[in-house]
Amino acid sequence: MKKSKEITIKISDLCKNYGPIEASSHIDLTAYKGEIIALLGPNGAGKTTLINMLAGYLAPTSGKIEVLGRDIAQFPLQAKQNIGFLPEGSPLYPDLSVQMFLNYMAELRGEGKKAVRDVAATANILDVMHQKIETLSKGYLRRVGFAQSLLGNPPILLLDEPTDGLDPNQKDYMRKLIKQMAEDKTIIISTHLLEEAENLATRIVLLDKGKIKSDGSLKEILKQTGTADLAAAFRQITTKESENA
Repeated sequence: MKKSKEITIKISDLCKNYGPIEASSHIDLTAYKGEIIALLGPNGAGKTTLINMLAGYLAPTSGKIEVLGRDIAQFPLQAKQNIGFLPEGSPLYPDLSVQMFLNYMAELRGEGKKAVRDVAATANILDVMHQKIETLSKGYLRRVGFAQSLLGNPPILLLDEPTDGLDPNQKDYMRKLIKQMAEDKTIIISTHLLEEAENLATRIVLLDKGKIKSDGSLKEILKQTGTADLAAAFRQITTKESENA
């Protein structure tokens, strides 16, 4: 990584415990502007826990997260202003129309009607703006959630399973969009889809049992594991952990 690249997120010795269970264990990670980082791992690896801590929705047990040089524990509002977050699951307020929901979220971010129109067009949801959120298909729900994450044009996007529920054409559109946006943002996606990490990410962080087991480009991870493809690398790393458990 070139030294001239701007650091946007710095994670130091981050831990999250639920009783005796370590959901995140001593995580160190630095993210840079222009990167698409895929948090990849099996179910229960700690991907969603980590992304929720980065978004400020979950407090760590210990450790530190800095967003654009500021500790989010000390400056939570400033951090959230610089982060667009697509959480797992459906958007809140299912009884609202898409228009009303986005208007409300835009107001919270100090944005107006033009911003709502722009993000709706970007997410391809203009045709459902007057429908209630509770009536939407899973694919549209993800796109509505994605639209709200873009409000305010934040320099950091945290996307938890961004293509979940999308059909193949929608997945292709979303991935192209993420690639375009990454030119001037840091984008971190949580995914269990190997093809998504392989084709979309500039950097893959492979998690298992709350720990980072591999971190690098696809080429670097394949070299590190001595495997021919990401599926083989994934199996090697996660199987080792299961055998050592």
